[in-house]
Amino acid sequence: MTDRPQLSIVIPAYNEQRNIGPCIDELMSFLVDRHRIDTELIVVNDNSQDGTEAEVLQRVKRWPTVRLIRRQAPGGFGRAIRSGLDFVRGSVVVIYMADRSDHPDDVLCYYSTIQQGYDCVFGSRFISGASVKQYPKVKLVVNRIVNKTIQWMFWTDMNDLTNAFKAYRKEVIDQCGPYRACHFNITLEMSLSALIGGYKIKQVPIKWEGRTWGSSNLRMREMGRRYLCTLLMLFFQRVLMSDDVRAESTRHPTGSLEVHADQSMSESNRP
Repeated sequence: MTDRPQLSIVIPAYNEQRNIGPCIDELMSFLVDRHRIDTELIVVNDNSQDGTEAEVLQRVKRWPTVRLIRRQAPGGFGRAIRSGLDFVRGSVVVIYMADRSDHPDDVLCYYSTIQQGYDCVFGSRFISGASVKQYPKVKLVVNRIVNKTIQWMFWTDMNDLTNAFKAYRKEVIDQCGPYRACHFNITLEMSLSALIGGYKIKQVPIKWEGRTWGSSNLRMREMGRRYLCTLLMLFFQRVLMSDDVRAESTRHPTGSLEVHADQSMSESNRP
């Protein structure tokens, strides 16, 4: 393994005792054992009250690059992702769901696509080639309305921006952050920040399956105001400050360049 992994996968987990073990097994067996991709997997235990942490620690024995981050209260999906991002070391970062709704072969597709020169890869469950199973009907209707509204507001063909399962170059996360969202609205904050920043993004079809154990922590009614706040904040940023955002995304990483002695001398000798 190299000092810097090729791929970092961040998995926020809250009470996923039955899901998290098989989730890790599937990812690491497929990406590391089969495809030999240097992968670190960061599971953020978001104040779980069950055996989630024990399941993760069992996998650390087999795969030393599985890492466990223990969060303190207050909890929240966005806070868990932000904590995981603080620890990533890989050049490509993927956000992945602990409930096994996402698929390891789509992670491989993401990684391969970024190797082709893209900055981000956004998976869509609603384009040709995608597959969706067991999506609750009410949530599906709300999802399609919200994403169609986002498409119109941001003039984009991306049609599944509320989905967390995406891939980013580490530099994109560093330049778009720090993120502020505490709950599921971080999915919008990360997606739209990259979109506004003018990064090279490719949308690809993915597979998605509703969970077979446990319950989703997304509560649509209470999340509505948070989604709306994030959406409006980024909309006005796009309208009023997109030139500054794009300039930041293309600047030198440190904002300045080292000047060597010979350069300084040549500058001083100019008339």
